[in-house]
Amino acid sequence: MYWLQKTIAILTGSLLVAIGVNLFLVPHRLMDGGMIGIGLLTTYYLQLPAGLVMIGVSIPVFLIVFLYDRRLFFHSFHGMLISSFFIDIFSMLRPYNIWSTASSAIIGGSLIGTGIGLMLAYNTNTGGTDLMAQFLARRFKLPVALLILAIDGIIVGFSLQVIGLERTIFSLFTIIAVAATTHMFSGLGRPLPPYTVIGPLRSGLPKRVVLMASKEKT
Repeated sequence: MYWLQKTIAILTGSLLVAIGVNLFLVPHRLMDGGMIGIGLLTTYYLQLPAGLVMIGVSIPVFLIVFLYDRRLFFHSFHGMLISSFFIDIFSMLRPYNIWSTASSAIIGGSLIGTGIGLMLAYNTNTGGTDLMAQFLARRFKLPVALLILAIDGIIVGFSLQVIGLERTIFSLFTIIAVAATTHMFSGLGRPLPPYTVIGPLRSGLPKRVVLMASKEKT
């Protein structure tokens, strides 16, 4: 059952990422961070397929993760391949954007973040910096969404001279939307902590009565 849920999460997440990139970001030449951002830069200025570039740039990161955390490597590799494939396949959506730059920045970022969050919830990702963020989060007990936000901000900052100030500002809105929705959805699929009652239960009394009595004492 877990592997079926994970497969659905990877396919759904990859589809959302592909729609967010192609229908909302590319028509306005907006940036995202991470491997998606690097792929977008190559699309804008070298006309190379973004997904193919993402695979190429992700390979060194996957080699590092393979050496230190093979379980994470085997859980993540197929997520990177499928999401990159979907990004290139759904490039046909680019002419159909009818939204403003501001709306596209928020909606596209939210879709991408939801897709990444779904994949992170099942220990996979789009590769590259997302994988590195997940690797560092597991090593140093840090929030993965916060690491992704920091890395994405650095990459978008470096694109200032390439896409201009206005698009850079809107791109910052995009990565904030990505980080927020990633954090929201990355907790799915994890079991909730068990409910605990503090203090002994009195025999012969229902739990509800005992809990009410303990509140009165405090």
